[in-house]
Amino acid sequence: MDVLFSFISEVGFPIAVSIYLLYRIESKLDVLIKSIQDLPVLLKPEA
Repeated sequence: MDVLFSFISEVGFPIAVSIYLLYRIESKLDVLIKSIQDLPVLLKPEA
């Protein structure tokens, strides 16, 4: 935890928040990409 506090004090609060938000959105983007890739299979009419 000390490393985190020293990182924030060295580079600034906005950069730390940006990194945190990018980390959080990454997992949501992975789910979105998987959903888009699966969409053609779900929309394919059954023959």
